[in-house]
Amino acid sequence: MGIRGPEGADDTRAGYGFRGGDRSYMTVPGLSGKPRIAYTACNGTEDESVFSQRDMPRNARWGHLNARHRALPFHLLLHGGDQLYADAVWDDCPSLRQWSSLPAREQLSAPFTAAMSEEAENFYFDLYCRQWSQAEAAALLSTIPSVMMWDDHDIFDGWGSHPDDRRTCPVFRGVYEAARRSFALFQIGCAPDDPPDCVWGGELGTFTQGFRIGDMGIFAPDLRTERTQARVMSEATWDALPGWLDRFDGCGHLILMSSVPMIFANLHSVEKLINYLPAQAAMEDDLRDQWRSYVHEKEYIRLVRLLGDVARARNLRITVVSGEIHLGACGVIHGPGFDLWQLTSSGIVHPAPSRMYAEVLERLSRGTETIADGTTLEMVPFPETGRRYIRARNWLALHFDEAGRLNAHWQVEGEKEPLMRVV
Repeated sequence: MGIRGPEGADDTRAGYGFRGGDRSYMTVPGLSGKPRIAYTACNGTEDESVFSQRDMPRNARWGHLNARHRALPFHLLLHGGDQLYADAVWDDCPSLRQWSSLPAREQLSAPFTAAMSEEAENFYFDLYCRQWSQAEAAALLSTIPSVMMWDDHDIFDGWGSHPDDRRTCPVFRGVYEAARRSFALFQIGCAPDDPPDCVWGGELGTFTQGFRIGDMGIFAPDLRTERTQARVMSEATWDALPGWLDRFDGCGHLILMSSVPMIFANLHSVEKLINYLPAQAAMEDDLRDQWRSYVHEKEYIRLVRLLGDVARARNLRITVVSGEIHLGACGVIHGPGFDLWQLTSSGIVHPAPSRMYAEVLERLSRGTETIADGTTLEMVPFPETGRRYIRARNWLALHFDEAGRLNAHWQVEGEKEPLMRVV
């Protein structure tokens, strides 16, 4: 559960490596301070050719993060989801490509064959090796300890938000299990059925994780394993949540990693409209993925109230960090006796969406929305731009100042200075 370094007051360099081989070094925070944290999400895209088409260096933000790390080392790197984009599993695996050409009814009943299993296992293993051996990311993965939580693209696009008969069919389940084994190996560093102590959700079959670093906590709930069109988390996980949050008793600040933002524009009307439009399945999946989907509204309010109760009862500041939307953003929920801040940063690799999309979100995010009795939500403009969304690739730097406040710096592509917020 805990992360501890040498019993020194100041930062310490720690080396590791194989005997007779090269060593790598990381910086461990001293007992006198709090960790410096970097946050990333959306490390890829559905179509890798976009970078050459746009003459856009794929890993430019990773290079920028690496330069900042060399100047003033980060102690911890949080990965908020979509660490890789595995959507090509359906095209790159011949047996799965053949399955995809079948009529929908035949797809649902088709078995997950030995050939499919072997091809899927090899696909995910090779994809991780290719992705993480790229120089810019590899330099950071070897020198900053990571906490990683998956989202849909680590499996394949929209996992968990597909219709139940498709989500539970043998081929979908087989591909999911291959993705799960690779996630456990590469992103957590364990066998899928032998998780380390930091994986609190192991008994429930999920990857929910928790850590304490001094009086700061990090909580990363698994919002994919149990997801269906009708829910985000199972009742078993809901029953476990209060006890998991009790483990942060005595902390002053909790960073909650929610792969999709908890504080975001209300897209209920857009989502309902999409249901009536033909050939919009991909967009429907993306909207259904959101905490703020009208389908998840009761569960969303349930989580807000639980976090608010914990924050108020324990005098605990809770800050949510998220990615997924390929934009930077900042928002806040004001409730009875608590403030819940949201810092959204994505993508470190994925290109920003269209100008029109960002403008629609700006318009939908104006003003203050009442989401429950005595509880309001607001997307907060950045003072530097006057806008609520950052339409450029970005990563997030987090550090605590001497007053114990969390300082957030969005490191934005094309900007000389970061956009800042103190929460």
